[in-house]
Amino acid sequence: MAIPSARETDYERIVRIAGAGLGENPLGMTGAKAQQQDKREQDLRKKVLIKSYGCQMNAYDATRMADLLAGQGYDETEAVDQADLVVLNTCHIREKAAEKVYSELGRLRVLKRERAEAGLETTIAVAGCVAQAEGAEILNRSPAVDLVVGPQSYHRLPGLLAEAAAHRRPVDTEFPVDDKFGALPQPAARRIRARGHSAFVTVQEGCDKFCSFCVVPYTRGAETSRPPEEILQEIRHLSEAGVREITLLGQNVNAYHGEARDGRLWSLARLLEGAAAIDGVARLRYTTSHPRDMGDDLIAAHRDLPQLMPYLHLPVQSGSDAMLAAMNRKHDRALYLRLIDKVRAACPGIALSSDFIVGFPGESDADFDDTMRLVEQVGFAAAFSFKYSRRPGTPAATLATQVEDGVATARLHALQALILDQQTAFNRATIGRTLDVLVEKPGRHPGQVTGKSPYLQPVHFDASAALVGDIVAVRIEGQIANSLSGRLTGHGTASHASGSRPPAMALASGGRP
Repeated sequence: MAIPSARETDYERIVRIAGAGLGENPLGMTGAKAQQQDKREQDLRKKVLIKSYGCQMNAYDATRMADLLAGQGYDETEAVDQADLVVLNTCHIREKAAEKVYSELGRLRVLKRERAEAGLETTIAVAGCVAQAEGAEILNRSPAVDLVVGPQSYHRLPGLLAEAAAHRRPVDTEFPVDDKFGALPQPAARRIRARGHSAFVTVQEGCDKFCSFCVVPYTRGAETSRPPEEILQEIRHLSEAGVREITLLGQNVNAYHGEARDGRLWSLARLLEGAAAIDGVARLRYTTSHPRDMGDDLIAAHRDLPQLMPYLHLPVQSGSDAMLAAMNRKHDRALYLRLIDKVRAACPGIALSSDFIVGFPGESDADFDDTMRLVEQVGFAAAFSFKYSRRPGTPAATLATQVEDGVATARLHALQALILDQQTAFNRATIGRTLDVLVEKPGRHPGQVTGKSPYLQPVHFDASAALVGDIVAVRIEGQIANSLSGRLTGHGTASHASGSRPPAMALASGGRP
């Protein structure tokens, strides 16, 4: 329950004691008077802007921070000049990530001064993985910052904000023993509905693989898994508010091993089965996985669970065994290809995506050719590819055999051109097929809506916005850049779990050399 202020009105006292949300009109007022009272209450609340960088887990963390801060009197805003609190929820994966944060903080310092001249207070918080890595150095370099909080400690934001208000400039980058997720409030149904019909749920955090290029074990800590009952309750709460599609998140999500109340460990496959049994959950996805943790039960889930979408993101990083060993990936090319065969045998129509790093220290022309051949052999519907970037504190950062930037750039362009060709072929192969599409929002043009196919493709078609949240059958008739266009044919009847692989992917994957 909120702490009463010295100037609390009778109306505010009733709202606080009853626990009623703003706009719920607990006094039973009607018409213009109720609207005026609602507006007055809204005006009394503070504004928060949470700017999130990087991965989907940061996006999930941002929503949970917003839910937590809502209980502290903050409403979200997208206008930074109206924000009483600005939270930068940062990512530390790419090169110069910290410098980008400091550049943003320089702009916020100017805004904070301008608001102060207008008599408005502004609190600036740095959260996420840069906060974890940089800690108190952020306060030293950016005097405008009021608090720093790591990704495992943001449930403590209310207390940290109180410290910041007392000008103590707290830094919390510990890995606390208390349950972060258990301390976070469940969002109100109206907040869930405002975010749409798809939602992320973090089920696992941290990583024990220690790839030589990666900072995750240092910024997110060791692998931990949430209890399955807690996760399923969160999914149930989302479903009851109208969410149709759930994506389970983890830095190494298929390493999930949550301990149930009876002491038994659940695998990700079992967790997916439990989520699929929840009424209203029509679609399930998970990301990001590691090849070493791709168990037979998880592969079988792609065959057996209709709710599990036929899309798998399975990073390989390189097609060269020498590079995979240097990256400390703990798997080789052959293991990855065997997994792809098993996955496609279980779900022939599945779309595959991956991650690739080019220009890793010591990568030769022959190593890069191995990567290109693997891409040609597998055939991907999509992929994320990057030039290697040095991350301070990682083993690869100290290697002397750094690849020249021009060479790495040329390799990246060649790889991305190949991947784009495969993605275009995959999308083209859907033309003439009927796909189930989750309608997400109105389109750019009047009378148009936009949705998502089972393969994560954006699909545009003419239909009423009243269909938002429904899963409908759409006949695909065209391809527009990275999206599809189609024609509504009815409510979800298309099958994705069986049938032959799309013909373009059959061509792209080729035969084994």
